[in-house]
Amino acid sequence: MKIETVDFFYLSMPEVLDIGDGSQDALLVRIRAAGLEGWGECEASPLTSIASYVCPMSHSACKPLKYSIEGKGINSAEDIYRITADVRENSLDLLQADHTLSGIDIALWDLLGKKLEQPVYKLLGYQQAYPKLPYASQLFGNTPEETYEKATSTAAKGFRAVKFGWGPFGKQNLEQDIAHLHAAREGTDKDAYLMIDAGTAWTENNSEAARRLPALKAINAYWLEEPFVNGALEAYKMLSETAPQVALAGGEGCNNFVQAQAMINHAGLHFIQIDAGRIGGITTAKKVADLARSKSVTYVNHTFTSHLALSASLQPYAGIENDLISEYPVELKMLAQEIGKEKIIPDSSGYIHVPEKPGLGITVDTAPLQKYLVDVEIKVNGKQIYYTPQL
Repeated sequence: MKIETVDFFYLSMPEVLDIGDGSQDALLVRIRAAGLEGWGECEASPLTSIASYVCPMSHSACKPLKYSIEGKGINSAEDIYRITADVRENSLDLLQADHTLSGIDIALWDLLGKKLEQPVYKLLGYQQAYPKLPYASQLFGNTPEETYEKATSTAAKGFRAVKFGWGPFGKQNLEQDIAHLHAAREGTDKDAYLMIDAGTAWTENNSEAARRLPALKAINAYWLEEPFVNGALEAYKMLSETAPQVALAGGEGCNNFVQAQAMINHAGLHFIQIDAGRIGGITTAKKVADLARSKSVTYVNHTFTSHLALSASLQPYAGIENDLISEYPVELKMLAQEIGKEKIIPDSSGYIHVPEKPGLGITVDTAPLQKYLVDVEIKVNGKQIYYTPQL
């Protein structure tokens, strides 16, 4: 079968707040071929990504993504690998390319899975999918008291792992940060995994991050996530060797394999967190999972959006039994909640499972999404080169 159409849908909540919540808008990708539809989601700026698909060519290494995708055959995994390679060659200097490719690649795997009537993880070479332990991923409260309330609420829902991140943490003084850390632990089951996400608060300031290590050790933090910006290899490595030692996690900001490779090889990470909606899709995420396994670094999915994105993020490491932890957002805006008809819900033991249906196993529910649709038109020299298709 050949790719017939590639459609983008920019969705947004009525108001987008200045908070670390990626579920406030979305860019869905729909690819049609031979009577089938594949769906993907980009974890990226929607309007910028649409523009990268249709923009005029600047030169031979700066072509729009559509140049490498439209009309191409899609009958096997090798076809997806070829399309990915073509995009990287033809759009080498288009910096949004990998973010846009992510949603396209996810949609291609979904489409191929439906054609071959196989879940994506099997197309990636795994024989079975192992259950994952979801951690309830949420923002810190505005105050330690709010953080405590969030922690107790999450514990009451039975989550055996919890993560707090962003919000005011790392942006106030040391005492306030310590208060948030203790509030998070006090409100969480004493045997639960507790992860802390600094949201790159200290950029590359190793000394500020190191000041929090004793408090993180005191609450038995399972990891400290993103103390620094993505790619700050020296700062990460130095902190990983600083006493008291706390395991470091990072990598969600990686938007290509080389960045993830550098973080695995040189940052002193225990956990590499990859977002299939950013790094170039399931194809590249699986390549990172393979590398992490060879280097004894634990692979963890990153996702803070819909269950369509959650399914996509689970596929690359579904067959790795010992990589157990999975990010599971619990504060999704209604937009993200309404994208998929099916939900990936923890079972009675607290584990989640990759859908066993063809493709990603998530059906996009277009009816409730109409109210979130942003109408987009792009013109160049008066010529229309893009308009929002019918959802």
